[in-house]
Amino acid sequence: MFKQYIGGRLFLYASAVFIVVVTIWFVNNLSTRIEQEETKKVATWVAATRTLFTSSPSDANLNLAIEIVTNNNTIPLILTDQDGNIIDSRNLDSARMAHNPQYLAESLADFKKQHPPFRLDIDRNLKLYNSIYYGDSLILKMVRYYPYIQLAVVAVFIGVVLLALSSTNRATQNQVWVGWAKETAHQLGTPLSSMEAWLEILRETPGNAPLVAELRKDLDRLKLIADRFSKIGSVPRLEETEITQQVENMVGYIRKRASQKIQFRVEKPTQEIMAMISPPLFDWVLENLLKNALDAMESGKGDIYVRIEDHPTHIIIDVSDTGKGIPKANFEKVFKPGFSTKKRGWGLGLSLARRIIEDYHQGKISVRSSEVGKGTTFRVWLRK
Repeated sequence: MFKQYIGGRLFLYASAVFIVVVTIWFVNNLSTRIEQEETKKVATWVAATRTLFTSSPSDANLNLAIEIVTNNNTIPLILTDQDGNIIDSRNLDSARMAHNPQYLAESLADFKKQHPPFRLDIDRNLKLYNSIYYGDSLILKMVRYYPYIQLAVVAVFIGVVLLALSSTNRATQNQVWVGWAKETAHQLGTPLSSMEAWLEILRETPGNAPLVAELRKDLDRLKLIADRFSKIGSVPRLEETEITQQVENMVGYIRKRASQKIQFRVEKPTQEIMAMISPPLFDWVLENLLKNALDAMESGKGDIYVRIEDHPTHIIIDVSDTGKGIPKANFEKVFKPGFSTKKRGWGLGLSLARRIIEDYHQGKISVRSSEVGKGTTFRVWLRK
């Protein structure tokens, strides 16, 4: 599914690039041809106007010249004298001319930037002449703007398709996660029930009290794990919980199971910090971060430092270790399903942690900092 998703994205990107390149090439060629044709039309119009100035009423070319001059209804023109004063105009927006006195002057400035003028001699002896400036027709402007409109449409289309693909991919992942978690919880249920029965039998046998107590702890732990899995995919019940105590309890649980060469330290505010969380799922996140910190210290010794910060609108929990560290290129990869640096790791712990924090608690979890050979800090951000 992932390969199909990536392949679909690459196909869309390639299609988009192809459409953009072909469109720009075609439109540039078309606009260049239209511009050349319009320049020829203006030259013909200037020649016809010159004929009107110089021909006698009996000239056979007079009617043709009049027809050429009157048939130009698309290309905007401005006629100026040799001093640059506007004499006349043609095919400009009459409504804008009526409401904006500067419209003609602004149009003339634009025309000067677009094309060189044609010179229309009035009297060669007196060196009198007019200049004819012209701009792009509405058709040419539309052709030039067309690729931008098309590209915007293509961009929106690709965005919608990518969003749909992403939603489909995420929905599929959700179904896999939920199915896997529910099935795991279900599979754990049967042996747990059997273990509960055997525990009762052991309890009735004299002298088994210490053994039963330890087995009870392990059994309760397995029940908690099964309960966590069963909550994946369902809407968790959030409870107002004191965060510092929750964190300290989990640190204490991990400390008992860690090497004595690992030093744990918790820095917390003096006041209570309350937040709406699902305690079993939140504990799962903390346990995962702390166990990852333990695994990162391959020498079996080091420090784990947990810092809790209280802010008006949110809570920050940093879990730091002095382990092997994470390359910067893997800061986001560690949260992807299947990614693991452990030889026997499944690569699911941090992915589940992100889902729990971001999807169920509307918080954030990330690698705040890391340096290879020196250690890593994970940050959890929670709303109050």
